[in-house]
Amino acid sequence: MNKTDFYRDARRDLPGPLAGLRVLEACTTWAGPMCTSLLADMGADVIKTELPEGEVIRSLPPFLPHSEPPLPIPHATLNRNKRSLSLDLRTPDGRDIFLQLAAQVDIVVQNFRPGTMDKWGVGYEAVRSVKPDIIYVSISGFGQFGPDHDRAGYDTLAQALSGFMALNGEPDGGPVRAATAFGDDLAGLHGALSALAAVYHHRQTGEGQHIDVSLLDSVLFQSNGFLTLGALGIPNPRLGNESPFAFPANVYACNDGYIRVAIVLDSHWKVLVRLLNRPELADDPEYATLSKRMNHREEVNAMIAAWCAARSSAEAIAQCLNAGLATAPIRTYEQAAHDPHVLARDMLQDTPQANGVTIPITGPAAKFSRTPTRVRSGAPAVGAHDEEILDTLGLTATDIDQLRHKGVIVRKR
Repeated sequence: MNKTDFYRDARRDLPGPLAGLRVLEACTTWAGPMCTSLLADMGADVIKTELPEGEVIRSLPPFLPHSEPPLPIPHATLNRNKRSLSLDLRTPDGRDIFLQLAAQVDIVVQNFRPGTMDKWGVGYEAVRSVKPDIIYVSISGFGQFGPDHDRAGYDTLAQALSGFMALNGEPDGGPVRAATAFGDDLAGLHGALSALAAVYHHRQTGEGQHIDVSLLDSVLFQSNGFLTLGALGIPNPRLGNESPFAFPANVYACNDGYIRVAIVLDSHWKVLVRLLNRPELADDPEYATLSKRMNHREEVNAMIAAWCAARSSAEAIAQCLNAGLATAPIRTYEQAAHDPHVLARDMLQDTPQANGVTIPITGPAAKFSRTPTRVRSGAPAVGAHDEEILDTLGLTATDIDQLRHKGVIVRKR
């Protein structure tokens, strides 16, 4: 199928499948903004509230080189497709404005430490008093209840406490964190999915609810059953680049780079050994099945390593692909960014930013044939939409100027 065929019935009058869904965000850094970023990408109208000085992610590197003012790539990535309302929730005026907006939306998403939003007067109970059927998503390190619920929680702490870091890394090395904000990303995904499940329930019953998502729970849920292994005391050794579900499955060095080879099916083992000029191992009972092959890790890895070392990565990959085997080069993100397939999938979309520059922003992962999604707008400057949002609440220009003077919203730049 080509792209034109896939989108032949696409509507161009909607921002995405969630057009009409209204979301109010009070989030900082990554997990919460990831949740609302997904909703915004799919067409929801997301109002991002943040302190007049801007939330934390606006000061986090890496920054776009030679940009003025400095453009933080994390902010540009995560806060696209949103509207920005500067608002100090710690003030009575900020609280009242937030509650007025909450009364008009379908979903509120916040990711402050448990108890913080309650202290500011904008927690679930306060919002429910003005919007009884609100869907209120709380994302935190350890959840809204449990012995550790009020601890400060960050992505790497969830990785550490879950067991993930203990399994990540080389067998003879120390624990290693994920290169990305793994726990934050998963919590954001679960937050968005849970919010949409609650929207479905609301449309069936008219009922709202409080959704509690924790980084730790999210990482544990995505641990491939390893938590159950731990509960049963079943050994689960660190394997580095190898896999507990397939063998051989490893990274091998060619004469100009590395490739990943993964043999999941026993039938693929038969193909591989013929490619390696070792056909006698295809039906050898000591190698023919996964459980038996795993007893010969060093020998099999050495055999494939020798084959790869005599070839370029392109040559090795071509021979494997021609034989129907799963393999791929180990690339940098810079190389991935120039891959024709990545570009054809619209995973980079040129997007104007608030400072006037245009940069390629990572596009949405899911493709909708009827209601296509895209990066519609760049991440806004702090308070870029203050007037248009506050106007919907009936505030006059004088009211808005008073809020600026009191520091509740950002002063005019």
